[in-house]
Amino acid sequence: MSGTNSPEAVKKLLENMQSDLRALSLECKKKFPPVKEAAESGIIKVKTIAARNNEILAALKDNSSEVVQPFLMGCGTKEPKITQLCLAAIQRLMSHEVVSETAAGNIINMLWQLMENSLEELKLLQTVLVLLTTNTVVHDEALSKAIVLCFRLHFTKDNITNNTAAATVRQVVTVVFERMVAEDEQHKDIIEQPVLVQGNSNRRSVTTLKPCAKDAYMLFQDLCQLVNADAPYWLVGMTEMTRTFGLELLESVLNDFPQVFLQHQEFSFLLKERVCPLVIKLFSPNIKFRQGSSSSSSPAPVEKPYFPICMRLLRVVSVLIKQFYSLLVTECEIFLSLLVKFLDADKPQWLRAVAVESIHRLCVQPQLLRSFCQSYDMKQHSTKVFRDIVNALGSFIQSLFLVPPTGNPAAANQAGNNNSGGPVSAPANSAMVGIGGGVTLLPAFEYRGTWIPILTITVQGSAKATYLEMLDKVEPPTIPEGYAMSVAFHCLLDLVRGITSMIEGELGEAETECQATTEGTSSPTQSSTQQDLQSTSDPMDKETVSRAVWEEMVNACWCGLLAALSLLLDASTDEAATENILKAELTMAALCGRLGLVTSRDAFITAICKGSLPPHYALTVLNTTTAATLSNKSYSIQGQSVMMISPSSESHQQVVAVGQPLAVQPQGTVMLTSKNIQCMRTLLNLAHCHGAVLGTSWQLVLATLQHLVWILGLKPSSGGALKPGRAVEGPSTVLTTAVMTDLPVISNILSRLFESSQYLDDVSLHHLINALCSLSLEAMDMAYGNNKEPSLFAVAKLLETGLVNMHRIEILWRPLTGHLLEVCQHPNSRMREWGAEALTSLIKAGLTFNHDPPLSQNQRLQLLLLNPLKEMSNINHPDIRLKQLECVLQILQSQGDSLGPGWPLVLGVMGAIRNDQGESLIRTAFQCLQLVVTDFLPTMPCTCLQIVVDVAGSFGLHNQELNISLTSIGLLWNISDYFFQRGETIEKDLNKEEAAQQKQAEEKGLVLNRPFHPAPPFDCLWLCLYAKLGELCVDPRPAVRKSAGQTLFSTIGAHGTLLQHSTWHTVIWKVLFHLLDRVRESSTTADKEKIESGGGNILIHHSRDTAEKQWAETWVLTLAGVARIFNTRRYLLQPLGDFSRAWDVLLDHIQSAALSKNNEVSLAALKSFQEILQIVSPARDSDKPETPPVVNVPMPVLIGSVSGPGLSRPFVRTDSIGERLGRYGSSEPPIVTDELEDLNLWWAAWNTWYRIGSESTKPPITFDKLTFIPSQPFLTALIQIFPALYQHIKTGFNMDDLQKLGVILHSAVSVPISSDASPFILPSYTEAVLTSLQEAVLTALDVLQKAICVGPENMQIMYPAIFDQLLAFVEFSCKPPQYGQLETKHIANAKYNQAEWVALNYVPFAERSLEVVVDLYQKTACHKAVVNEKVLQNIIKTLRVPLSLKYSCPSESTWKLAVSSLLKVLSIGLPVARQHASSGKFDSMWPELANTFEDFLFTKSIPPDNLSIQEFQRNESIDVEVVQLISTEILPYANFIPKEFVGQIMTMLNKGSIHSQSSSFTEAEIDIRLREEFSKMCFETLLQFSFSNKVTTPQEGYISRMALSVLLKRSQDVLHRYIEDERLSGKCPLPRQQVTEIIFVLKAVSTLIDSLKKTQPENVDGNTWAQVIALYPTLVECITCSSSEVCSALKEALVPFKDFMQPPASKVQNGDS
Repeated sequence: MSGTNSPEAVKKLLENMQSDLRALSLECKKKFPPVKEAAESGIIKVKTIAARNNEILAALKDNSSEVVQPFLMGCGTKEPKITQLCLAAIQRLMSHEVVSETAAGNIINMLWQLMENSLEELKLLQTVLVLLTTNTVVHDEALSKAIVLCFRLHFTKDNITNNTAAATVRQVVTVVFERMVAEDEQHKDIIEQPVLVQGNSNRRSVTTLKPCAKDAYMLFQDLCQLVNADAPYWLVGMTEMTRTFGLELLESVLNDFPQVFLQHQEFSFLLKERVCPLVIKLFSPNIKFRQGSSSSSSPAPVEKPYFPICMRLLRVVSVLIKQFYSLLVTECEIFLSLLVKFLDADKPQWLRAVAVESIHRLCVQPQLLRSFCQSYDMKQHSTKVFRDIVNALGSFIQSLFLVPPTGNPAAANQAGNNNSGGPVSAPANSAMVGIGGGVTLLPAFEYRGTWIPILTITVQGSAKATYLEMLDKVEPPTIPEGYAMSVAFHCLLDLVRGITSMIEGELGEAETECQATTEGTSSPTQSSTQQDLQSTSDPMDKETVSRAVWEEMVNACWCGLLAALSLLLDASTDEAATENILKAELTMAALCGRLGLVTSRDAFITAICKGSLPPHYALTVLNTTTAATLSNKSYSIQGQSVMMISPSSESHQQVVAVGQPLAVQPQGTVMLTSKNIQCMRTLLNLAHCHGAVLGTSWQLVLATLQHLVWILGLKPSSGGALKPGRAVEGPSTVLTTAVMTDLPVISNILSRLFESSQYLDDVSLHHLINALCSLSLEAMDMAYGNNKEPSLFAVAKLLETGLVNMHRIEILWRPLTGHLLEVCQHPNSRMREWGAEALTSLIKAGLTFNHDPPLSQNQRLQLLLLNPLKEMSNINHPDIRLKQLECVLQILQSQGDSLGPGWPLVLGVMGAIRNDQGESLIRTAFQCLQLVVTDFLPTMPCTCLQIVVDVAGSFGLHNQELNISLTSIGLLWNISDYFFQRGETIEKDLNKEEAAQQKQAEEKGLVLNRPFHPAPPFDCLWLCLYAKLGELCVDPRPAVRKSAGQTLFSTIGAHGTLLQHSTWHTVIWKVLFHLLDRVRESSTTADKEKIESGGGNILIHHSRDTAEKQWAETWVLTLAGVARIFNTRRYLLQPLGDFSRAWDVLLDHIQSAALSKNNEVSLAALKSFQEILQIVSPARDSDKPETPPVVNVPMPVLIGSVSGPGLSRPFVRTDSIGERLGRYGSSEPPIVTDELEDLNLWWAAWNTWYRIGSESTKPPITFDKLTFIPSQPFLTALIQIFPALYQHIKTGFNMDDLQKLGVILHSAVSVPISSDASPFILPSYTEAVLTSLQEAVLTALDVLQKAICVGPENMQIMYPAIFDQLLAFVEFSCKPPQYGQLETKHIANAKYNQAEWVALNYVPFAERSLEVVVDLYQKTACHKAVVNEKVLQNIIKTLRVPLSLKYSCPSESTWKLAVSSLLKVLSIGLPVARQHASSGKFDSMWPELANTFEDFLFTKSIPPDNLSIQEFQRNESIDVEVVQLISTEILPYANFIPKEFVGQIMTMLNKGSIHSQSSSFTEAEIDIRLREEFSKMCFETLLQFSFSNKVTTPQEGYISRMALSVLLKRSQDVLHRYIEDERLSGKCPLPRQQVTEIIFVLKAVSTLIDSLKKTQPENVDGNTWAQVIALYPTLVECITCSSSEVCSALKEALVPFKDFMQPPASKVQNGDS
């Protein structure tokens, strides 16, 4: 306006005004003089004003009524020319704003008149417009009048006027509201208290409003009245009005001035009270109308919908909803419900089209949709408006397919030039494929025969309506085919795009806000779902609210969207449309995923999956998961049931691939179309970009991909990537070239998909792994029970996922490997093989991956990685185990040096190979072990060494391959060597480790538990090694036992010195004795069956041809080894606390071995016994082991002499005693073995020896072929032990022990020999040799006797026992001992090769014993014990046996030796006997001796026939010697000897002096020689003692008398018998011996008489003479004998009697005498 205020402008205005007035005056001069005058006065007036006032314009305005008056009058003339001039002038004034309110009123009144006269209508309108637009002076009534004027002009007949007026009305209405806005603007700083407006009936009194606002209010209120066909309140003078125009005006006001209604309650009130009811009322015909219902049930005919009104109403509704939604919540609910209803299939086609357009307008406003959701769907008891809208769209689309549109089918073709429909042409990007006849194929949807083209109607995201803009159409337009579908399709797409972009945007903001607020409290990576639950700071609350809205929006719309989109996807024939649908489904799936809405997410994904697969493809995942709620179920949309339409199979898609379905029983082939491939790509895209939100739907996605991959024939290659491969079975896959080029791309995308798993968060990654696992489980189920090619997709992808997620392998390792381990157990070999391949690849990759921190510092991870390798050991399939072992081998070769804590697992894998697992496995595992032992012992933690030992041991126990077992024993030896060489370092490490573990255990309050615990760790290692070898020593295979035994004892021997002293205790008890126990048990229970051959064709020596014999060898070896250790290490063992107990156990073992029924074992046991008995006690002088030390060597001297510094544990072998003692130098005081304890040990040994002896030599009760009888070498060895043993125990050796010994010696000697052994032991019977056993027995006794000899007095009481023992042996000469009831044969009769028992020749032994007896007696005759115990008597008694047998003795030498021995013994013993005569100790000996003499001299045995004269004479001389002994040793001392004895001797001499041959007359005996010498000797002795001149004692005289009377009696008897015999024999000569005897007697008589004469008479008893004389008559009777020899002898005998011839004396004299 500044232009009109400038001085120039004002000047110009004044000039113009004046010229206007002049012109007016000119025009009116003639016809209208009043006007002319007024004009002229007006000129003057103007000039005056201009001259007087500075503010010209203001002054003009003040006087405007007068200034305007001439022009008004001019208008009143109704002359067109004048009127035009005036109107122009008035307009000029208005434009300079110099019109006052009054003037304006006047002007309007004038215009009204013109209007009523229908003059200058256009100019009028122009004037009104200028008047109202240039200033605000027109108010209230005037304004209403001006507006009514315009309205009335609108309804003239003239078209131009009509249209101009309409435009003016629109502008005027706008001006009114703009004024109000300006007014508000001015007063916006003054805050008024809004007065609550009552809905008063007088609508005009809107007192609270300011002037402009009041105008606007009145205007709007009247517009509503008019549309409703009611009278206006304010616009007085309206004559007519159309609804369409009214609605347009309402729409423009509402659209252009929403703030007016939102800020002023009065206006809001109008909206609620007037506009909304009006709209609803006007809608009613549209709602009630049903297309095709000819007869209506309602009585009144239904009004038909009217397109112009309906369309305008929809526009109003759109504005109301868009702008005043917040004010009109309830009303909008109604509107929206109506909109939804208009989509029904029974509404007219045009109505549905405009309704869809209206809905499209809503769909592009996501914020608005959001508000719907908040206001309706989320409220209880409210219509679910948002859901209904979406569902309505869905049902609308379905209805289009199901009910062919009634619209003009040709419309589609004319669409291009049809002005009513928007321009329709095919989208440029859709491929135009020519189909026969050159028809261009439009992009379209096709479903079950219904073909609907897709039109390009709008750009994305803008709702440009076609039919809502047809304000000029009165008749409903024809809608081209496909238009509604296209709009609905775009609605869906825009809806999805809008919602998702809005929610995703807000989500993003919320997440960043959350992260900002929760930075302190939670890690920024947490997903929004977790953050919901965190602190309730503001953004959180806000987000919780928002989240509820987002979820509700998605929940409300997803079903409908999915139903519609799935249908469209199936129907789409256009690639671009398909792409859009898929994109919509994908964005929805991703959104649902982000919001955590699982069901809906899965549903969308299922839809994409179904699209990817061929129609009707049986895929359980898609039918059984949550997606099942979709398939074949119906959603209720607006109460109507809408079926989910499943994909139709007759789609006209190009088939691009044919392949096999992945099923247990594949039926035929399936085809893939390009759309399937497109869907597959979407699926890949989804998984690739939105993997993080897929969660459990990974399963759907992957299952589908797996099937597609299978149909396309992709197979896994190394690393898990899929490569195109030929399908293995069935008709091979057919692929078009299009797909062939796609395949590498798809395969690549697939791999990338799994590579991108490295960017997923941990939770999502877990979902992915779980899905792959369950997929794989399904594949496994399918592969059960058939050997068809399994689907390896899942396994391959698990491998791939694992490989790319190595950096965080820990979180997925357990589920991943856990599943692969299950795969490894599958019966299908291909499946298994891949499981193992995947697992081992992962383990190897995991170990080589460059972790942070590196594995060497992250032991837990390393163990985690290796654990599955160990778990594979639980699987029995050999191929898996082979893979496992190959993996171990590779790990060893590549990572062996850095395995560290992983060693136990790796070793465990080798050790887990069982016996029954086949040779190749064992061999491979063993190869690994060999590698470990040769290369890696130094690098592994020392704690693993024990495991190495265990594993090596376990291979020893495998019985598949003997060589492996033997080699493993070799490995154990190598290991022990390694321990020995690296001892110090190993020990240090182990101790450190032990300390650490101990500490841990204490912290946890646990007890440290490891084998052989109390021993130090290094020793435990050795003990484990020993224990393993010990187990191998009882292996069933002899070769293994032998090798292990040798190794065990060698290593204890070679390296045992490393052990701590205390550990020896464990070695002895837990290793050695335990081993002995087991060997003993196995040996005693071993099988005696003969083993035919040793496998193959190896021959077995007969000494090893039963298990028992093979075990015997083991027993021998073991026992010998243990004994050797006891021997060589006694200095170590003895100081241990329970050495004596150990000693007892060892002795017990020796005993049981010695008593085993196996010669080899028993003999070896004795050898071991001998070995341990040669032990020197530690502190003794080692040079004289057999003599007890007089004093213990003083220790300090010894220690002082040791030069080496006493290491606490030297790692060198030391064996000399000095060094041994030195070893204890610094750690323990040397232990001097207590002499007493030592004795106990020896006594224990003695007891064992005694038990072995008594058990082994005790004869069995019954005998059969198999009875075991100990062998000679065994017995010999047994007895040979005694002397050495005795040296140690002699101080305490008492009679009882001697008794025991005797029993054993006796029994041992009695044992017979088996006939096959006899030739070796007895070269021939004739040689008199002692067996070594017999020698040993005698030696034993000899040792004893010597010991007694030098021993103390109390030992000497043992002499008699020794004599008894020896004498018992002497008896063997005549009576060999019996061994139980065993029948023995004489050696001559034994057959060599039969199992018979042969009695030994005991003669040499008995004779040697006898010699010993004599020797001994010579030494000991005077000992008190010998005297007391009647030894002499026993000797005599014993000798009596051979002496009495004489010629019947088995050997002639025996009795001769017996005689000579007797003579020797008596020569010593008799003097002793005489000495002790008074004590009576020898009383019982005398009769024994007499009997012995008697039995020997007059034996009953007959000399052998072949005895030569010389022999006979030699034998006789022996007899003579005996008599000589009697004459020298006995008779002279008759007074010390019992009378009876002397009598017996005399009788005997007497018997001897006369021929002692029997007097039988058999011819055979006639020539037997007489013992003349002997008889003579007897006689002489008799005589000698008859007339001993030196009678010193009465005793002597007694002997003489006795001798004489015996002699005489004897002579008398012989003579009598002779005379008898002579008389009886008659002519026959008597036997020679009898003749000899009588001659001898006769000679004796003569000798006797001579002797008697020589003796002094007082010495001769009177009786004697009488006896002599009494012989005479008998002699005389002999004269008649016929033998000349007898006669001559008789003569000699008779001659001496002459001296008896004396005259008889007188009686007196006689009586005196």
